[in-house]
Amino acid sequence: MEIRRTETHPKWMFWKKRRYVVATLAFFGFFNVYALRVNLSIAIVAMTENKTITLDNGTIIYGPEFDWDSKIQGYILSSFFYGYITTQILGGWISARIGGKRVYGAGIAVTAALTLITPWLASVNVYLLLAVRIIEGVFEGVTYPCIHAVWARWAPPLERTRLATLAFSGSYVGTVVAMPLCAYLAESLGWPSIFYFFGTLALIWCAIWWVVVAESPDEDPKISKAELNYIKESLGHIDPNRRIHHPWKEILKSLPVWAIVVSHFSENWGFYTLLTQLPKFMKEILNFDLGRTGFMSALPYLAMSIVIPISGYVADRLQEKGILTTTQVRKLFNCGAFLAQTVFMLGAAFVLTPGGTITCLTLAVGLGGFAWSGFSVNYLDVAPQHASVLMGLGNTVGTLPGILSPIISGYIVTTPTAEEWQIIFYIASAIYLFGCLFYGTFASGEVQPWAIEGSSVKDTPMQERAKEGHENKSFEPDI
Repeated sequence: MEIRRTETHPKWMFWKKRRYVVATLAFFGFFNVYALRVNLSIAIVAMTENKTITLDNGTIIYGPEFDWDSKIQGYILSSFFYGYITTQILGGWISARIGGKRVYGAGIAVTAALTLITPWLASVNVYLLLAVRIIEGVFEGVTYPCIHAVWARWAPPLERTRLATLAFSGSYVGTVVAMPLCAYLAESLGWPSIFYFFGTLALIWCAIWWVVVAESPDEDPKISKAELNYIKESLGHIDPNRRIHHPWKEILKSLPVWAIVVSHFSENWGFYTLLTQLPKFMKEILNFDLGRTGFMSALPYLAMSIVIPISGYVADRLQEKGILTTTQVRKLFNCGAFLAQTVFMLGAAFVLTPGGTITCLTLAVGLGGFAWSGFSVNYLDVAPQHASVLMGLGNTVGTLPGILSPIISGYIVTTPTAEEWQIIFYIASAIYLFGCLFYGTFASGEVQPWAIEGSSVKDTPMQERAKEGHENKSFEPDI
């Protein structure tokens, strides 16, 4: 079987290719996912800082609007992840059956609606705030696993990394935009405006996603015949309606799967530590005001949002040109990123000056973007048709840092002092290093035997040509 390279649009007109429309809208979906998640990290600084408050009876007091100690704040910041961890595997399982598009859109829509009522619930009772954040986590928990169900139908094998990383980079752009914007909204309009703004924005995105994106290429009325044939042939004619049975025993015994899961945990430990604690660290140790805190906290994620799509493009090119195998690409990008993060996290622990610390953290988080061309796409390599549930498994374990890190930080950083914060950075560095060693030893970029059994998935002509390496270095999909 031969795949014909019939171009319908110039290569640079990627927005007319429907798979890139899906990836772009998924990018904005993850933008909203993280904006809805990170908003409380900035809002809680405004909610608990000392200020002049006029009570209903006219009495003027000076103090925080919400008198929560560091331990309570740790539980509030981690509460989202109590719900988030419960729906990872379920989200992957459901999306494999009814489609990732529906699950992805519904998960963000419910989270956005709950975000709109967050200020009212917080003013009533701290336990209601905890409850709504847990429920938000339940619905956002399906988003990462189900997006792999979308890619299983839309992403040609040699474009998986660039399409997936383009979408995932929306998470970090959302963080970059949300942190300074949340700080601005809190200072200008009050902290409740943070939740009203981002909740409304996410609901608008949901409407667009629901109208524009189809569940599969076959269902998209605007896709060209050439692109439809290209996607179907490159995926080996996978039947999207075929009922998939997941071999859980083999999955749980697979070291390549656990290599991905351990890496997912390691990357998320450092990421969630900074996501939830960086604004506090900058205010307490670096003495930044709220406005500068929001802006400076966003710098590491700005670096990551730039690196992720670049790394995805480079990773795919290395495979297309036959320079490296899929396994080599995944290990190089993943382990290289983790080593860099280990070094720069240790640097942040030792420097502890505004310029030096921000530089180290920006490099640590930014270079970590290369890891997303490693472990995050690796789910699709080892078991394409099971990728959504594997992502659910990985993200379940990867959510534990979101629960544990803020609580541990709340118990360690109590005074606060620079020495206490150094311990936080030491822990993150050690976990990055362990993830590097484990992934480098056990990871694989090949489809696993248990994922082939009873499946119609096998190497397509495009993949076979890529595996031939130097004999077909010039091969490149143009559709």
